Order: sequence, then C-alpha cells, then structure tokens
Amino acid sequence: MDYVTMLSARGPLANMHALDVMWVSFYSIGAMLLSVLMVAATRKWVNNGCLSMVLRFLAFGIFLIGSILMVLVILTWPN
Repeated sequence: MDYVTMLSARGPLANMHALDVMWVSFYSIGAMLLSVLMVAATRKWVNNGCLSMVLRFLAFGIFLIGSILMVLVILTWPN
C-alpha cells in the first residue's frame, strides 16, 4: 500500500517524507515572516536611503525564496 501511495505523490518534493515537507513549509512561513519584519523595522528605524533600499531588496529576496518554497510544498500536496 505504501508503494501505491508513493507513486501517487506528485511535485518536486514528492520523494521527501511528509514530515520533511512540513518542515519545508515551516521554513517558508518563517522566511516570509522574517521579510515582513525586516521591512517593518527598516521603515521604522533606518533613515539612510541607500541602506534602507539594500535591506528592502534583501527582504524581497528572502520573501521570494519563502514563496518559491511554499509553491513547491503546494505542488507536492498529496492526492
């Protein structure tokens, strides 16, 4: 029965265990939360324009990585 279940899984993370995919989803949620907190802290405390832009681009990159990981988790959703 496990063999049939393994064959029915699709997506790029299909060969990972379900609990490992759960951890990947937690990491992606954490990355998105970190990026939101970085943008909020940058708006509140950073007055230098160049540093603010660098921190916002870094936050955008972290958010992009978290979003891509979450899409991979969603594409691996079991049938």
